Amino acid sequence: MPDIDRLKDPLPDIFNSLDAAAEFWDSHSVADYEEYLEPVDIEIDIKRRQYEIEVDEESFLVLCNSAKKLRKPVKQLASEILKEKLAAH
Repeated sequence: MPDIDRLKDPLPDIFNSLDAAAEFWDSHSVADYEEYLEPVDIEIDIKRRQYEIEVDEESFLVLCNSAKKLRKPVKQLASEILKEKLAAH
């Protein structure tokens, strides 16, 4: 039976770029390199939540065109429109 450690590529000591790291991990499993993993303490503080809603295609296309003209992200414009319309009620 072959030695599995000899079949896996060695873990580079350093990656020369984010692209090099991404390329390596796109073709390798972190499970094969568990001996290099170290536990870390991390605290996550989620301050915002985002939700998805369905809209029809026609409305979405109009929203996209408007956002492009206003040079705003689509999600920002959608939130602004919803807040404005709901505040009016």
